Amino acid sequence: IACECSAYEGCRTRSPHFITAKRKWWEYVTTEDIINRGSSTFGIRVYNGTPDRKLLDTDVTVSCDGCRFTVSAGALIELGPGESITIPPYLFHRFEMPEEGGLVLMGEVSRCNDDNTDNYFYDEIGRFPEIEEDEEPYRLLCTEYPGC
Repeated sequence: IACECSAYEGCRTRSPHFITAKRKWWEYVTTEDIINRGSSTFGIRVYNGTPDRKLLDTDVTVSCDGCRFTVSAGALIELGPGESITIPPYLFHRFEMPEEGGLVLMGEVSRCNDDNTDNYFYDEIGRFPEIEEDEEPYRLLCTEYPGC
């Protein structure tokens, strides 16, 4: 089963490093494709990682649009409109938006996964930020629906 989610980011935005890891209780791994679905270029900084969430300073082999190549640890891979990168398990990656050029629309296609167990952040920041609610939510997260 595959699923797709989208993210809409503004200029000068950087995400924390996070790693897609092996599911703890099932014997498959989550691999995802990140696709630039917009009209601006953005970058993904990549590092190899270990199953125990350690960041490595080793060369990284990546696959962009099906072409494999090797870059140095911490390299910034730029994705133009329509381009994609495959994120295998244990690849730390951080999204970096351009200083200029407008908003970015990213798509992620992967097997269905559980964000609570399949994705880990290098720095302990929590899965979701604390939000001080000042009004009722307009849209609910999947875990906020009644009965979840």
